[in-house]
Amino acid sequence: MGEQRKLHRRHLIYYLRVFDRETGEVIGHLINITPEGIMVISENPLETNKTYKLKMDLPSDIFEKTEIEFDAESRWCKKDVNPEFYDTGFSILNLSYHDGRLIERLIDDYGFRS
Repeated sequence: MGEQRKLHRRHLIYYLRVFDRETGEVIGHLINITPEGIMVISENPLETNKTYKLKMDLPSDIFEKTEIEFDAESRWCKKDVNPEFYDTGFSILNLSYHDGRLIERLIDDYGFRS
């Protein structure tokens, strides 16, 4: 199999919206995350091997910021278990240390324990 993931990915309890910063449109909803990558579920397939400028909403009840911005490269896209949706895996390219800590807090506070 391909490259092995260093950090265990966590599934989140609820979906957070992920936006394309260039168009302002929602590209999908976050379904799992590590500080190194995310998986997004969407109604339409997303182009792979493309760098996206993304913005992600954060739950306002626990974070001082309401969103984080980062670039991410789409690595793969496939049909979801529900054939009306698509799952896309992204590698995060330029996450700041502070935003990485916010993601770790997001996983701790809202992620499923495995």
